[in-house]
Amino acid sequence: FGFDASARRIVEGQPGGNRGFVNCYSDELITDVVGRMYTPEGVISGVALVYGRDEEFMGVFTERDYVVWSSSRDEMGESLETVIEGSLGEKGTVGGWCTEAQKNSNIRHLIVTRGSEASKKIASKEDIVGVVSMRRIMNVVVEDERLSVQALTAKYPTLVSSYNPVVAMKEEQRSYANKLASDEGVGKRDVVRATVAVTLLAACGLFLSQSDWLHEHAQLGMIGIFTLGYVGIIFEELFELNKAAVAMLMSTALWVTYADFYNSPTGEATASVLEQLKEQLAEVSDICFFLLAASTIVEVVDAHQGFKVVTNAIKTDDKKELFWIIGFLTFFLSSILNNLTVTIVMVSLLRKIIPDETDRRLFGAMVVVAANAGGVWTPIGDVTTTMLWINHNLSTIPTVTELFLPSVVCLVGSLSFLVNQVSEGSVDRGAVGPEPTALAPRGKLVFGTGIASLLAVPVFSELTGLPPYLAMLTGLGAVWTLTDAIHMGDEEQEGLKVPAALSKLDTSGILFFLGILMSIGVLDKSGLLKDLAVFLNDNLPGQEIIATVIGIASALIDNVPLVAATMGMYDLSEYGTDDSLWQLIALCAGTGGSILVIGSASGVALMGMEKVDFIWYAKNVSIGAAVGYFAGIATYLAQTAIFKGPGLGGLLSEIGQNIPDVHGLGVGVANAIDVVGTTIDAVGSAGII
Repeated sequence: FGFDASARRIVEGQPGGNRGFVNCYSDELITDVVGRMYTPEGVISGVALVYGRDEEFMGVFTERDYVVWSSSRDEMGESLETVIEGSLGEKGTVGGWCTEAQKNSNIRHLIVTRGSEASKKIASKEDIVGVVSMRRIMNVVVEDERLSVQALTAKYPTLVSSYNPVVAMKEEQRSYANKLASDEGVGKRDVVRATVAVTLLAACGLFLSQSDWLHEHAQLGMIGIFTLGYVGIIFEELFELNKAAVAMLMSTALWVTYADFYNSPTGEATASVLEQLKEQLAEVSDICFFLLAASTIVEVVDAHQGFKVVTNAIKTDDKKELFWIIGFLTFFLSSILNNLTVTIVMVSLLRKIIPDETDRRLFGAMVVVAANAGGVWTPIGDVTTTMLWINHNLSTIPTVTELFLPSVVCLVGSLSFLVNQVSEGSVDRGAVGPEPTALAPRGKLVFGTGIASLLAVPVFSELTGLPPYLAMLTGLGAVWTLTDAIHMGDEEQEGLKVPAALSKLDTSGILFFLGILMSIGVLDKSGLLKDLAVFLNDNLPGQEIIATVIGIASALIDNVPLVAATMGMYDLSEYGTDDSLWQLIALCAGTGGSILVIGSASGVALMGMEKVDFIWYAKNVSIGAAVGYFAGIATYLAQTAIFKGPGLGGLLSEIGQNIPDVHGLGVGVANAIDVVGTTIDAVGSAGII
């Protein structure tokens, strides 16, 4: 069957009885010939055999040749009045068995003739039996296989009925599912999911029953809800529950507990609680609208390939030099764009210039470190700094001037450690894509407008006194109007406009921020965060240690709720705007997330884009990121001591006095540091330094 069929059978069995071809002359119009290649039933004949007016065979015109001609006509503006002679595809004839000849000669059509086997030349039109195409061969194969199954069924009905392919496939699927369920990991996940389901049902029952225990222990209940919600967010992959959904359920449960059970004997929300809810929602909406507008602007710029302005400027091929260039480029880009966007853009860039996967992983990890460090020193760079800025914990000028140097030291410290892992040599850019092209004028215009809109936000806020989210929405309106104007009337460019960019946004991420910040807000309103602040102050020796611990915790836990909790722990009336506590928290929370790959949105994005796993990052990057983290903190403390405090010596003396004693060791270290600090102050007073 099938491939054993004769050429005559394949030719004579063509639909419409046309034997797979039509004849035409070389001076006929292409459009006329193509019209004859279709049967009245709409079946394609396959090819047209082209002859000169002297009846000499010239070649074959195929359906594919027509497609190629149509494409070139659209580009070159050729007329439809084009003859077929200049668009011939395959030439000549080949005899013999169909499939073997097609394979050996690397062609798609065979002309079957009655001519001599020795000449293989078409003497006249009458010599042609037909044209065989691979499409027709496969039709015969399929037809014969169907007939063979029918014949087998008729001959052996018992055998065929006992083996039903559909039944066999279903049974195989059941066996495979059972095998998967037998895996130990699947069993553990099922237990975890069942536990989560039972916990949720029990919580719902507790709320609906208006339990007296919950009225008496509402504060403990809120701590339990927050802990469970946070565990669900941290182990999002294990539970396979989206963290945005967990955060929103957590915030609702906390507010219900606070409103109906916390100091509420009636079980209903009081007027004061409703007012607090409105205030919290207003504060959170500022951040959500800010993120929405900023992300949309960046998406529109990226859709117009605006970032080519940056990527095309990189000329070097040396790996180590490229490592430093991309590091500082990422550092400064993340100061005006959000860290996640910069990471995505820079990792996409690395795919175009770094062909080796191992090198690209290390470069990608460096991008995470640089993006997190660069986002610290401007109000619009990192979401945690933005939160502190919007809440008036930080202002623009002091944030830039006092956090820039520590951020740079953090970057340099980490990169100096990581660059030793970069192999010597240069990258082969030709292996990953074509040469870069210049950015189109429209792309330059959109890029300039988008960047100007982002940079104008702090200026707008300082000059008008209005909240930053309003400035960002104004910038979005400007970009929206611009893109509508330059693409007016062009339906094919709808994907470059703002509505298309809005459809691509990570809405779940914004809802995650909403849930987290609303949860932290209710903990603040209930006074729990104040109690935590008192506990930390009573048990940790100084605010510097508290900020450092928060930064280290952000390597494991998302820094957004950490910073939000800190904002509720300390009052602005006690620690005013631009206090060193807020600046140090911004520095630690922003850079501490680089220590582990799961500690920041940038790291999580790298995991997805380059398949970087937790263990690889911990082995190759975590130490370098920690070196930069502590170097940045030390730089900030030294800078503050020199320009605002008692001097570097006084700082060392204060550190020495705060070191706890462990079997007398702490006293010795403290005395040594105190002596060094006193010596530095004495030398400084003498004018030697």
